[in-house]
Amino acid sequence: MGRARARRMPLRVGFDARKIDDFGIGTHIRGLLGALVGQAGLREVPELVVYLPPGRRCPIPDDPGRVVEWREEAARPYSLTELWRLAWRARQDEVTLFHAPHYVCPPVLPCPAVVTIHDLIHLRLPVRHRHPLAPLYARVMLRLAVRRAARLIAVSQSTRQDLEARLRAPLGKIRVIPNGVDPIFGPSPAGATPDRALATLGLVPPYYLFVGNPLPHKNLPRLLDAFGGLPPALGSLALVGVPDRLRATARSWCQARGLEARVTVLAPVPTETMPAIYRGALALVCPSLWEGFGLPALEALACGTPVLASDRGALPEVVGSAGLLVDPTNVDALREGMYTLGVHASLRAAFREAGLARARAFSWDHTAEATLAVYREAWWGAGDAGD
Repeated sequence: MGRARARRMPLRVGFDARKIDDFGIGTHIRGLLGALVGQAGLREVPELVVYLPPGRRCPIPDDPGRVVEWREEAARPYSLTELWRLAWRARQDEVTLFHAPHYVCPPVLPCPAVVTIHDLIHLRLPVRHRHPLAPLYARVMLRLAVRRAARLIAVSQSTRQDLEARLRAPLGKIRVIPNGVDPIFGPSPAGATPDRALATLGLVPPYYLFVGNPLPHKNLPRLLDAFGGLPPALGSLALVGVPDRLRATARSWCQARGLEARVTVLAPVPTETMPAIYRGALALVCPSLWEGFGLPALEALACGTPVLASDRGALPEVVGSAGLLVDPTNVDALREGMYTLGVHASLRAAFREAGLARARAFSWDHTAEATLAVYREAWWGAGDAGD
């Protein structure tokens, strides 16, 4: 589609939201859609055709001033079926731009595409998957996205650098747009009492907090080794967001270190419960070997919770000087950082104020505004996307 034709057609964006209930990608999709659809401050929002998984209710009330069409799409993520189904749906729905908020971009779309790349963990730290073809599929789809997309959105400078170095993505295609943080994440109101949700979950302050799916790059075994060397009086450790299939593994790691009495392993909890969990924590610990962004770190900062994070990947971009950064491969450094935050209340107070200020720099409205600019750029400049 050339520029002349684009000028004669409305900007109608097909948005693939099938992973809306996943972990970090799901948070990204919900935050971005909420800002695109529900925020009155955004102008010139295009028509949206949003593809949801079967049975999923519309996540955002329609704004009368917006044109949004919600569609169910049964094609399973990371399957060959999705490659032709999404292209067919885009043609049927007459979309003039397609946005893939993760790296799968159908190769035969009838329109230009924008693809968001969150990280290149699949290439940087390949691991075994339940399906033996999963790593190959990821590599092929990432390379296809780089070639096919009119524009690529990277959620951090770290991911941008990976796209250039590992996939030779043209610099002119990439736009860096950080994630936002939901307004639900904020400090405790003055004079607030401890939240009852903590007791319901079996969490009793003080506790250190780990949030996420403990995949190999999350580095949970080293975190447990570091925590095991801390004085028990400093508090317990809460692992929140561990899916069913990994909960037994996480508990076995704790048992092997004699920590089962000091570590609480929890499944993913509703988003509205997470602010209380962050606020009750002594500190959030993000020991990942690599992250494309690090949403738990940003959410913790917004809640006024001190953060101890890895000095790798995008975490330094998110945390800045508002937290402690350590080498995640060094168990002693992890332990020393946790101990430092545990015993120095004045340092925690300083990081609380710095974190609140840092978090204010991130919002989904800003993410949406920048994404809209990329939509227009890809749409109007579709004839020279590789420049």
